[in-house]
Amino acid sequence: MHFVFTPPATSASGLLDLAWDEPLDAWDDERLVEIRQRGLSRHTVRFVAEGGAVFALKELDARLARREYRLLRRLRDLGLPAVEVVGVVVDRAPGLDAILVTRFLDHSSSYRSLFANARYGHPSDRLLDALVELLVRLHLAGFMWGDCSLSNVLFRMDAGAFAAYLVDAETAEMHPSLSEGQRRYDVDLARERIAGELFDLAAAGTLPPSADPIDIADDTVRRYRALWDELTREEVLHPADQRYRIAERLRRINSLGFDVDEVELVDAGPDGARLRVRTRVAEPGHHRRILMARTGLDAQENQARRLLNDIAAFRGYLERVRGGPVPEVVASNQWLAEVYEPVIDAVPDDLRDRLDDVELFHEVLEHRWFLSEKSGRDVGTTAAARDYFASVLPEVPEDLTETGRPPDTSG
Repeated sequence: MHFVFTPPATSASGLLDLAWDEPLDAWDDERLVEIRQRGLSRHTVRFVAEGGAVFALKELDARLARREYRLLRRLRDLGLPAVEVVGVVVDRAPGLDAILVTRFLDHSSSYRSLFANARYGHPSDRLLDALVELLVRLHLAGFMWGDCSLSNVLFRMDAGAFAAYLVDAETAEMHPSLSEGQRRYDVDLARERIAGELFDLAAAGTLPPSADPIDIADDTVRRYRALWDELTREEVLHPADQRYRIAERLRRINSLGFDVDEVELVDAGPDGARLRVRTRVAEPGHHRRILMARTGLDAQENQARRLLNDIAAFRGYLERVRGGPVPEVVASNQWLAEVYEPVIDAVPDDLRDRLDDVELFHEVLEHRWFLSEKSGRDVGTTAAARDYFASVLPEVPEDLTETGRPPDTSG
């Protein structure tokens, strides 16, 4: 018998004395627990409570188990939403398959339990949004699922919405990028599986009578295509509106919970330039580290994402003006000298302590977007900063930036 665990393995050390030399469905151990309303599986799956955690054990062919183990580790390294793989047990007693061990996702539910619980009402819209976002994230990373379904996802409540986590990757493949055909196969398969699962719910009486499984499955495809198009489509920009339109596009992408890796402008003749946006998922803290490396500015994660978007838009503008590529380090330093520092230097002395510099610049960018939307054209950073200093910054309460000041007891 051969155990392979991901470090640190201390959380799973209590599993070592389980009956690994017996078929999983024959186990009789006081640590076995039942998960109510869990999804369906083609394999034997048992759950074990150990050390304050619940682990899912799935019995399957050793080749598939090793492969899924590697894929789940890869998803973890990429920061993609998936269950945490703990280990794989191979070379068991003759005739026995391997067992893949994952940690059950705390505070999560299957789609069956969500539909069965009246507290969640009719959750199909929120479930589809979460599932589609997960599938798009996987596809952007080059991950072809090959088995997308509601049964292979766990859902967590997320401020009134749901977050989806992949729990089964045995049929998946990892590629540098996916072709249109690979993505279409995944989406078509998801449509077929979702329709079947919802028909099962209807037969069990847990799907609302007004919900049509075919319509919901078709809607999954529509939502996927809409999100994928927003994140990856090309558009032609007029030269006068490039910076404003690029910033608007990046803002929409960020509002959807995705990050921008690269902005490319390709000359499209007299009509302007063709905008190509490369979207991907970034690991936590990614933007802070990049901004610090490129500019020396220390920011919070959301602040850093916003500033990096402005640098990307500025770089696209420079490449259009110069008619050729501009290195990131050149664009970042020029942005720092020509865009960021002039705004900070122009803050009136009596208002300088209202906000930290990075937050202040972020608010100027937000104000610029607001003014540009209102006027229908890009008003520019300088004009936006001037208006912001005159009309917005004076209204920021001073006590937001004061710490440790004793109360005024005079008079």
